[in-house]
Amino acid sequence: MEKWRHNGRLFVMLCVLVSVFIISGCESKEHSTGNHANRSSDDKNMKVARTKVDQFANVLDLSANPTEEVNGVYDTNKFNHFSDLGAWHGYYQPAKDNKRLLGGFAGPLIVGEEYPVNLSDSIHRIQMTNKGTNERYDLSKSKYIDFSSYPGRLEQTYALDDLTLHLSLIFVSNRTALIQTDIENTGEKSLELEIAWKGSVFDSIVDGEDKIDIGTSLEKDGNAIQVHFSKVRKQWEYLATDEVKYTIFHAKNIDTKINGLNYTSSLKDSINIAPGEKFDTFSTESYTFTKDEFSKEKARLSDYIAGHKNYFKENKKRWQEYLDKTFAGKKVKDFPEYQNAAVKSIETLIKNWQSPAGAIKHDGIVPSMSYKWFMGMWGWDSWKADVALADFHPDLAKNNLRALFDYQIDSDDDVRPQDKGAIIDAIFYNQDSSRGGEGGNWNERNSKPPLSAWAVWEIYKETNDKKFLKEMYPKLMDYHRWWYANRDHDNNGVAEYGSMVSDANWKTDESGKVIKDGNKNPKLDEEAVIEAAAWESGMDNATRFDKEGSGKNDVGVKVFENKRDGEVVGYSINQESVDLNSYLYAEKGFLKLMAAELGKNEDEKKLTDDASKLKKYIQENMYDKRTGYFYDLQINDDGSKTKLLVNRGKGTEGWLPLWANVATDKQAKSVKDHMMDEGKFNTYLPFPTASKDNEKFNPDTYWRGPVWLDQALFGVEALQNYGFDREATEATKKLFNHAEGLMGNGAIHENYNPLNGKGRSTKNFSWSAASYYLLYKNSLLSKRPTTQHAFRGEE
Repeated sequence: MEKWRHNGRLFVMLCVLVSVFIISGCESKEHSTGNHANRSSDDKNMKVARTKVDQFANVLDLSANPTEEVNGVYDTNKFNHFSDLGAWHGYYQPAKDNKRLLGGFAGPLIVGEEYPVNLSDSIHRIQMTNKGTNERYDLSKSKYIDFSSYPGRLEQTYALDDLTLHLSLIFVSNRTALIQTDIENTGEKSLELEIAWKGSVFDSIVDGEDKIDIGTSLEKDGNAIQVHFSKVRKQWEYLATDEVKYTIFHAKNIDTKINGLNYTSSLKDSINIAPGEKFDTFSTESYTFTKDEFSKEKARLSDYIAGHKNYFKENKKRWQEYLDKTFAGKKVKDFPEYQNAAVKSIETLIKNWQSPAGAIKHDGIVPSMSYKWFMGMWGWDSWKADVALADFHPDLAKNNLRALFDYQIDSDDDVRPQDKGAIIDAIFYNQDSSRGGEGGNWNERNSKPPLSAWAVWEIYKETNDKKFLKEMYPKLMDYHRWWYANRDHDNNGVAEYGSMVSDANWKTDESGKVIKDGNKNPKLDEEAVIEAAAWESGMDNATRFDKEGSGKNDVGVKVFENKRDGEVVGYSINQESVDLNSYLYAEKGFLKLMAAELGKNEDEKKLTDDASKLKKYIQENMYDKRTGYFYDLQINDDGSKTKLLVNRGKGTEGWLPLWANVATDKQAKSVKDHMMDEGKFNTYLPFPTASKDNEKFNPDTYWRGPVWLDQALFGVEALQNYGFDREATEATKKLFNHAEGLMGNGAIHENYNPLNGKGRSTKNFSWSAASYYLLYKNSLLSKRPTTQHAFRGEE
């Protein structure tokens, strides 16, 4: 038997051979992999076996050898971590070839307000000494070692000659993890053991060529070890104050000795364990930002330990509820091979859950805790996550929505009252300097595609929570109106992407000073506005936003000022984007359904009338009959001249009218043919963001060819909307089976190469996880797209 076993595949295979139809006999704690769904007599609703938490060991590789340099390629964490409950810290499993890390969970990873860093390689690991022989146990010589991660918890097991050590870790709050340590005497003689824990912290982090002193120090405090931090305000790399603390607290009395950045904590008394008996003890690890957080968490530590049985029970119950929602329905048994990927999707979303801290007022989902620049919340990222969360954690989905709407612009806003109703692009721990903060990552320069009503309606369908609907509906309507007030240059009811009025849009000289014209007004930097408009689309460098345009009679991307009462209230680029207006059409449908629920008859009528006009415009002006596809529409300053941008090639924006249910059946069939053409969009991994025959197609360059799973999800749902279920299922299976690592223990990536399926950009990416979750639920297990059905495109 292999010494190191991170899963129990051999054990499971034996179980499967013994009981082909009854898999429940294989549910050993250390040895289940979760690749099966089977009938069970005690689950009358599902009529298939209840898929249990312990079946899913190691769906993601968490092994790590953490160092002061957390990031590798693409500013992405070299390793995958575990976190839960919105905590701002997480853990790894030790790399099996690093003897130093054994006996504890590697790390932790902490977030310095906006930047993930490693605090230690191993901050808290056990050492055991046999008092009778005076020999210290060498865990690397264990007969059996197992590191397993399950949904919601980490476990380690070390089997030595006369004892077995077992460690379990769960999160019990958004600031604290609880660790249970069990030692079982498996020999024939009583054992007297001396128990100690060792650990150390880094005093610096490495970010590329920069080494940053983070000013950590250690202090003993009764049965606790405190890690203190210095005030460091290193924008773009690391941020902390001297109120930040990392606290290790022990249930039993300890003596602690500190030597610089190293410590040893020993139990004051040795322990005796009779043959066949166990000893257990508990510790907690907390990461807090402020004195108030620290005080509140410190008061709860004893409760966490005293109530450990309930906390472990509740943890498993919560995760079981996630799985019960996910694996409901008769068809689960038909697709057992996709269950691990579905669980990985849930785990990815939950590890990217961040609780309120700093300027963030509600729990929410960040794009990826693995990426240096993604520790904030973006509009459409959050809304895509919400549609998946609505199914298994609707309360988190609600708060994730609120987190962005907490900063919806009001008419009395101090900075940009002209943008009443707008949802800003991104929020972080620190607010923008224009609002008295120091957040360089905070962005009020643009918004994001309007998908919030989609998310709210999915939450409402799941919860029937009319109070939540009443809370969100007026906010959604304000946001919907903002697009037409500030992003409809020629006031024809068709919107463009653009930018808010922002200091980032002014030309500057080499010293960074704003350049002014003869009237002492700042000079507009058109390239900056175009950049913001592309950001607003979410497709940052898509080929259709290239400033120089493409081909004959294409004037390229220009910038228009949008004015109200003679004042500039924003900017639009000179193209009415088909994806934006499809989103807005869909939003009218979702808002109409909400208006009907809330008795808003006038709103319902206006939304219906406006949708009818927009439908006609999209069908007649954004569809090219010759090529059979939808494109953006170039406009001039007064809207009197237009050019359909067929010349810029096909992109995923062209099937958004199908997703929105605004295309005619004839148009949809033609778009479907392009989508399923292997020379265009039906690549090895289907639905690249630029068609394979686009002259600017590049399979490895962000939005110019890689597969983004949100656009792929929209593509599958677009096909479903028009009855192309066979094609939708075919594409869905390819999206699962051809994505690198997805069906194994690899991470879910931000995007993928369409020609070979290799993961690109960062990993552990939330909207990719949400998309896979929805593809599993609504394409494999059912034919139930999340799209609006209040309106249909065919006349």
